[in-house]
Amino acid sequence: MLIDNKTGLVLEGGGMRATFTAGVLDWLMDKEIWFPYTIGVSAGASNGISYASRQRGRSRFSNIDLLEKRNYIGLSYFLKGRGYIDMNFLFYEYPDAYYPLDYDTCFRSPGRFVMVTSNCLTGRAEYFEERQDRDRLVDICCASCSIPVMCPVKYVDGIPMVDGGVCDAIPIRQSIREGFVKNVVVMTRNKGYRKEEKEVRLPGFIYRKYPALREQLRSRHRRYNELLDFVDAEEAAGRALVIRPEKPLEVGRTERDSRKLQALYDEGYASAEKAFRSATLSL
Repeated sequence: MLIDNKTGLVLEGGGMRATFTAGVLDWLMDKEIWFPYTIGVSAGASNGISYASRQRGRSRFSNIDLLEKRNYIGLSYFLKGRGYIDMNFLFYEYPDAYYPLDYDTCFRSPGRFVMVTSNCLTGRAEYFEERQDRDRLVDICCASCSIPVMCPVKYVDGIPMVDGGVCDAIPIRQSIREGFVKNVVVMTRNKGYRKEEKEVRLPGFIYRKYPALREQLRSRHRRYNELLDFVDAEEAAGRALVIRPEKPLEVGRTERDSRKLQALYDEGYASAEKAFRSATLSL
């Protein structure tokens, strides 16, 4: 498969389900496959940042080894205002104290790296690149991963943001708008998966200051299913190579079982090798 200047890499989120993505990205790094454009949303952004910094194994360490050492998922963190997943630890302690992010390599990378957030005020997706400011880079990534209700609202440039998956869960269209008409899309759901056609009803006190965000959350399932249809169409047309789990996952968004996570990582690694072995993309 030829990776040229019109080929993008699109990374879906999914919380701990994106341990699958960590396996895919480590395979890409092992094979020294680098894309001119990578766009990640939510956990896809947090995995993508290690791909951009070319740190093979860093995302696996975070999702599996670090979780075993420091159980950063649980109600106790939520009650402390850090989120059900301890966002303060993951984004403001871990990158420096446990497995430092190579900011210099990330900023110097010849390929573009874009992260998606959801603007609470407008109810629209925001697409960010940052190549100079370390703190802002981490703030954007944290915002992209801030799961609604489960995690605190995160501010970027003074604007309240939450998980990018609310407004653009699979940002393949943004990649195409940027001129990358062929895409490798890493999904964290099996082919044929669709969300239940049921509108979300939020209690009135949740995000009451952000009516546009509430509307996006209410109808999120419809947009997600439409995106899945679009990805399937791009795949059928030969414009997208989709790497996804083969079967419905037993791993949830806040999974803490390291054995399940290791198996999912291994599946991602093997799936990437299998997909690229016979891959063809056409214009």
